[in-house]
Amino acid sequence: MSEVWNTKFGPRRVRHDPPTLQEAIAAASGLTDNLQEQVEIAASLMEMSAEQVRPEVMKAAAHRKSASTVTFAGRTGAPRSVVVERKPSRRPAVQPRLGR
Repeated sequence: MSEVWNTKFGPRRVRHDPPTLQEAIAAASGLTDNLQEQVEIAASLMEMSAEQVRPEVMKAAAHRKSASTVTFAGRTGAPRSVVVERKPSRRPAVQPRLGR
């Protein structure tokens, strides 16, 4: 699916790729936690019926629930600290030049 736009630099083809079903479900899950609303949003993005999308949304929801969660240990209200470690990249050793 491509469309041609005429610009001052000449015609340009613009490619349009509709989202995949998994991308539509991920977008819908980011917008709301309600599964029925996720089904409606994903179905409208994909221009499909809700009955076709519902099983995939339910699979994705089950997968998200089984994924590990992040917990914070410590006192309530205590300030949290974040540690960022930088791993230096490996640089190749420079060979010394031998005489000229």
